[in-house]
Amino acid sequence: MEENASENIPVPANKKKDDRPEVIIVRNWKEYLGESLLIIFSVALAIILTEVFTKFHENQQTREVLHQLRQELINNNESEEIQYKYHLMVMHNIDSALHDDKFRKAIIDSGLIHLELIAPQGVMREDLNDIAWQVAKQSNIFSKLDLRTYSLLTDIYDNQQRIIKTEDEIGNLLLSFESRQPENAKTTLILMRNNYTAWAVERVPRLLNNYKKAINALSDY
Repeated sequence: MEENASENIPVPANKKKDDRPEVIIVRNWKEYLGESLLIIFSVALAIILTEVFTKFHENQQTREVLHQLRQELINNNESEEIQYKYHLMVMHNIDSALHDDKFRKAIIDSGLIHLELIAPQGVMREDLNDIAWQVAKQSNIFSKLDLRTYSLLTDIYDNQQRIIKTEDEIGNLLLSFESRQPENAKTTLILMRNNYTAWAVERVPRLLNNYKKAINALSDY
């Protein structure tokens, strides 16, 4: 009976059976310093990794652009070798027309110029591209190249543009009224020959040599 009575004694409201003593953790300065250093290390590591990945991506992009540039030079070199032979053939046809009255009259007849008789595949036989060169300039990858290689590439693409200009110069010549007059046939052909010589043929041997130099300079790509 006494045991039952003791079990029925009410518990005070301000004291619960599951109360736990409150534990206050006191940290010293060494622990705070350790946490601070850990945070600093984590931030620094994140910055370093970001820089590493960014640098890796930039290097990959640079290699890809320079690889495409080298391939463009290879393609242009092959095209210009073909075109050089074609232009020499055109100039030979012009020389033949200058010495053959019948042939010359067939080229310029009643105000019409039959260009196909001396240049059967047009003024320009091949295209010389500069897409990779333009991408390279926009990507500012020339910091990866030495000054000599950069100067070589600049010279190559400048000369390409001059060769391409042959088409405009001869086009302007053939579209003029005077060039279509039979009595001016010799003068027209001489001017055509001069344009081929100045804008294209004379600069090609040096250009082909520079192509090979540039392709070798970019051999790592």
